[in-house]
Amino acid sequence: MERVMERVAFGSVLLVCLMSGASALLHTANPHSVCKSCDPQPASCKSYQCIANCSVSKVCPSPDDVCAAVWWRENGVVTVETMCHDPMQPLYGVTLDDFSSSDCVLTVRYVNRSYLRLCACTGRECNEHMLLNKPDNDSELVILHASETKGAFRLPQLCKFCDIESTACNATGVCESSCNITAICENPAEVCVSAWRRNKGNAIIETVCHNPALPFHGQYLTDYNNSICQMKQVKGMEEDFYICSCNEEECNEQLFFTYFSAPPGDGKKNLPPVLLVSLLPGLIAVVVLLSAFYCYHVFHQQNLKAPKTKGIDSETCAIIMSVDDRSDSSSANANSLNHNTELLPIQLDVIVGKGRFAEVYRAKLKQGATDESFQTVAVKIFPYDEYASWKTEWEIFSDAELRNENVLQFLTAEDRKAERCYWLITAYHERGNLQEFLTQHVIGWDELCRLGGSLARGVAHLHGDRTPCGRAKAPIVHRDLKSVNVLVKADLSCCLCDFGLSLRLDNSMSPEELANSGQVGTARYMAPEVLESRMDLENIESFKQADVYSMALVLWEITSRCSAIGDVREYEPPFGKLKDHLCVESMKDDVIRDRLRPEIPASWSNHTGVQLLSSSIEECWDHDPEARLTAQCIVERISEISSAVISSVSSDDKSAQDSGNDEK
Repeated sequence: MERVMERVAFGSVLLVCLMSGASALLHTANPHSVCKSCDPQPASCKSYQCIANCSVSKVCPSPDDVCAAVWWRENGVVTVETMCHDPMQPLYGVTLDDFSSSDCVLTVRYVNRSYLRLCACTGRECNEHMLLNKPDNDSELVILHASETKGAFRLPQLCKFCDIESTACNATGVCESSCNITAICENPAEVCVSAWRRNKGNAIIETVCHNPALPFHGQYLTDYNNSICQMKQVKGMEEDFYICSCNEEECNEQLFFTYFSAPPGDGKKNLPPVLLVSLLPGLIAVVVLLSAFYCYHVFHQQNLKAPKTKGIDSETCAIIMSVDDRSDSSSANANSLNHNTELLPIQLDVIVGKGRFAEVYRAKLKQGATDESFQTVAVKIFPYDEYASWKTEWEIFSDAELRNENVLQFLTAEDRKAERCYWLITAYHERGNLQEFLTQHVIGWDELCRLGGSLARGVAHLHGDRTPCGRAKAPIVHRDLKSVNVLVKADLSCCLCDFGLSLRLDNSMSPEELANSGQVGTARYMAPEVLESRMDLENIESFKQADVYSMALVLWEITSRCSAIGDVREYEPPFGKLKDHLCVESMKDDVIRDRLRPEIPASWSNHTGVQLLSSSIEECWDHDPEARLTAQCIVERISEISSAVISSVSSDDKSAQDSGNDEK
C-alpha cells in the first residue's frame, strides 16, 4: 500500500512539473510583439507597397497583441497610423480575420462614409511595410506605377471606369452610373469624371479617369476638387450634354443633376425651385446676421488680422477620435510613469544637451536579445532634488490631448531609485535643437515656411482649448520658449520640448494661484510684462501673449538665416549684439525703457514673403500684450504668405515663358 501511495505522489509531482514546463514553453512561444507605433502621418508609397515613416518601435503590452496599420487618404496624400492591436478587438469598428500572416496586406473597408484600408500581421515590426490590395478584397495585389520620390506619395485615385454605356437616367435628380468596374487611375493627377449625353435619342453615360490639366470633350474641368459628382450642363453643344468631376474614391458612381439634391440615405426630397426662390431672401438675411455676429466675435478675439484656414475634415476627425476613444483606457499608462518592477533596458550613449534642471542623453532602448536590436531614444535625467521640475514636465506630457506632430513625442517616465534620479524618455531627433541647426545651416524660403509654420502650429496647439477635431483640451503655456527648446525633425519641421516651466491653464485658478507661478523663463526671451512682473493675472490670455512674444523672437532667428533676404549673416540670438549674458535687470533697460527689439535689416524688404512675415513678427513682439497676434493667427498668416509667394513665383515664371515665346 505504501508503494502505491509513493507512486501516486511521484506521479502528481511529475504532472505538476510537466504542466509548469508546458506553461513556460507556451510563454516563451508567445513573447510580446514589437511593432511600429506612430500617430497618423504621411507614408512613402511605391510599386505595390507603402512604407510607414515611423521611427518608433514599441513592445506591445500584451503577448496576444499583433502589429496593425490603418491607411487612408488625407487631402489626397496617403496617411498611415501604426500600432499594437489586440486581434480579438475591432480596429476602427472592423474585426480583421487574417492576422497570422507575416505580411500586412491591406483590405478595404467602408467606415464612417470613408474608405479605409486596414491590416494586421504577426512578426517583428511587420506593420512597417503594407501591401496594397484591390478594393474587392481579392488576394491579387495592385501594381501601382509610382514615382521613386521620397516622402508622401499621392496615390492614383479609384474611379468607376466603364467608358460609354447606355442608361435610363433622364438627367434629373440623382442617377447611378451603373458601372461595375472600379479602376485605379493611371497617374496621381487624374480624377474621376462622368459625362451624360444623348446619342441619336438614346441617353448614355461615360465614366473615366481624366487629367484635369487636359480638356475633356473640349472642356476644361473646374470642379474636380468636389467630393461628389455635380453635373453641369455644357453650353453650346448640339444636344443635352452634362459633365461632372470629383476627387474621392468612386465618386463618379452617383451623378447629381440638381444642386440641392440630398446625399443618398438622408431620406430628404429635392426642394422645388419655386420654394427655393421664395426662401432665398430669408436665407440671405440669416447669412448677413450670422456674418455680423461672427465678425463681432472675431474682433474681440483679435483674429481679424488673418483669414480662417480650413480645419481637419469630418471624416479624418472621425478616424482620429475613434483612435482616441479606443486608446483612452491605455493612454494613462502609455503616457505616464513606468510602474513596472523592471526598468526599461536602456543604455545611455552620449550627452546631447544640458539645461538648468536636467541633462539629456541619446540612448539605446533594447528591442530584443541582441545588442544590435535597439531603438534610439532621448533620456532626460533629473537629479533627485529636481523632483518638482520632473513632475511638472511628466504631468504635462501625460495629457493625452497634448499629442501633436509639433510637440515632442513622449514615451514614458521612470523613478530610478537606485541611481537617485528621475528619467523622462522621449523620441530622439538627430538634427538637434533649432539654435544648433540655425548656427550650422542657411535655409531657403521653403524651409523658413516649414520651420516657422510648424513652430507656430505647436504653440497654437498648446494654447488651444480644443483639439483640431473639437475635443476639449486644457490650454497650456510653455513659458520658456526659445530656440534651444525647439527640436528640428528629419523633415525640417519643428517640435516643442522642455515643459519644465509649463503651466496648464484652468479657468478656476485664482489670481493668487497664478501669481505663485513666479517670474520664470529665460531673460533674453522674456516679454516686457514678464520682466516687469506686471502680468494681468485675472486674464489667463496674458500668459499666452507672453509666449507669443517669445515665439516672435524665435521666428526672427529663423528668418535671419534665410537666403531669400540676400546676404546672410552669421547666426546670433535675439539681442546678441547687446550682451553675451543677459540678466533680467539689464533686459529691463533694453526692452522696457528703450523698447529695443532685434534688428530687422532693410534687405528683408527685398523678398515679398520675408517682408510680410517680418511685419507679423513685429506685431507679435508689440510692447502692448493686447495688440499681439495669437499663435493661431500666425499659423494662418504663414500659410497665406507661403501660398501668395508660390502663386507670385508661378505667375512670374509663366510671364517669362510667354515673353520667351513672343521673342521666338
